[in-house]
Amino acid sequence: MTPRMNIFEVAGEGTKAMIGVETAIAKSGLEHSLLQLVKIRASQINGCAFCIDMHVKDAVKAGESHQRLHLLDGWRDSPAYTDRERAALNWTETLTRIAKTHAPDADYAMLQAQFSETEIAWLTLSIGAINLWNRVQIGLRAVHPVEAPAAAAA
Repeated sequence: MTPRMNIFEVAGEGTKAMIGVETAIAKSGLEHSLLQLVKIRASQINGCAFCIDMHVKDAVKAGESHQRLHLLDGWRDSPAYTDRERAALNWTETLTRIAKTHAPDADYAMLQAQFSETEIAWLTLSIGAINLWNRVQIGLRAVHPVEAPAAAAA
């Protein structure tokens, strides 16, 4: 795959503004681990390899378990996630698939049971931001770094 352009060079002012939004979200008080799960899940749904790679690495550096990262696509069937994480992941899926879901009241009610109004606002901004990043990186064919494969066990 060949990248189409480097958006950070071509639209520096726009990407700087997007990074500003990310900085504000990071200061919102929402748990870093929760935000990483949300970013990874949206990126999985959208198929953004660049963003999945980046956010999985960030989550691992921050102490997230490999088990929870491997199970993320099946979070509904795993006891590894808290009720708060489940509400956030459900909202992530709802907003990422907005054309089909139309953000039903039941999904919002699930969110309200776990988050304050301010937290919901920041979480919603975070989900919107990662969906924008996914579309930018997929559309412009951003390529994630490729690590050398580990040697096979003998």
